[in-house]
Amino acid sequence: MELRTLRYFVAVAEELHFGRAATRLHMSQPPLSRAIKHLEADVGSLLFVRSPTGVTLTPVGSVLLDEARALLDHADRVRVRVNAAAGVATITIGILGDGTDPGVARMAAAYRRSRPGIDIRIRETDLTDPTCGLRAGMVDVALTRAPFDETALMVRALRTDPVGVVLRADDPLAGRDGLRLAELSDRRWFQFPQGTDPIWQSYWNGGRPREGPVVRAVQECLQAVLWNGTVGLAPLGHDLPAQLAVVPLIDMPPSRVVAVWNEGDTNPLIRSFIEIATTVYRH
Repeated sequence: MELRTLRYFVAVAEELHFGRAATRLHMSQPPLSRAIKHLEADVGSLLFVRSPTGVTLTPVGSVLLDEARALLDHADRVRVRVNAAAGVATITIGILGDGTDPGVARMAAAYRRSRPGIDIRIRETDLTDPTCGLRAGMVDVALTRAPFDETALMVRALRTDPVGVVLRADDPLAGRDGLRLAELSDRRWFQFPQGTDPIWQSYWNGGRPREGPVVRAVQECLQAVLWNGTVGLAPLGHDLPAQLAVVPLIDMPPSRVVAVWNEGDTNPLIRSFIEIATTVYRH
C-alpha cells in the first residue's frame, strides 16, 4: 500500500463522500475513485458501501482507517526527523481540519511572500487533536482553536469568534435569534472519541457531560445533525448546507483562533511564523 493511496483512503473515510474528499485533496473525482478501487483489490475486500448520497465504511474499512492513520502519523514523524538531521529549512504547519477559517488563506499568502525559500509542509488533522500533532513532534507550529490542555505549550491568541448551535433547518429552535445552553439540555450532542483532550471536549459540549454519537471531522458533525438531530456547535460565519441553520449562543464563551508551539522550541522559523500570523489576523 502506498502512503499516497492511504491518504486518499483516509480523506474519503473522513468525508464519507468522494466528491468532498476529491475537493479536499485538490484532485478530480475519477482518479480518486480508481485509487480506492485498486486499494480494495489489494486488500481483497470492500472498504466502503457506496450510495448516491455518499459512502459508509465497512467493518474492514474501519479497521484500515485506524491502521492508516497510525501509519501516516509515523511517516510524518520520520520525515520531520530526517529533515532536521539534514538541516533542510523546513517548517511543518498543523491546521485544524475545519476548513472554514479565511485567515488560513491570508496567512499562507503572507508567509509565502515573506519566506519564499522555506520548504513548507502542511498537516491537516481532524477534530480529535486540537494541537494538530504538536505534542507528538509531527508539526512545528499549529493554527488551531482553543481551549485545550496548554501544558508545556506556548499559545498566541489571534482572533475570537462567537459560537452558535447548529440545528436542522426544520428544528423548532432554528428560527430563534439566540439561545442559551440550558435550552439545549435535553438534546443529544456530538462526542469526540475516548482519549480526546477533555478541556477541548468539554468546551464543544457546552461545559457539561453530554451523550450522543462519536464524530471525528466537521463533515461527520454536520451529518450527525442532519441524520440524528444532534446538537453541534460551530463558530458563527461558517458556510453550512441549506438544510442546516445556526443560532447564536448567548452564554457560550467565544472560540479562540490561536497559534501554538512547543515551549522551549528555539526554531527561528517558528518565531517568524508567529510574528506573521499575529500581523495577518489583526488586519
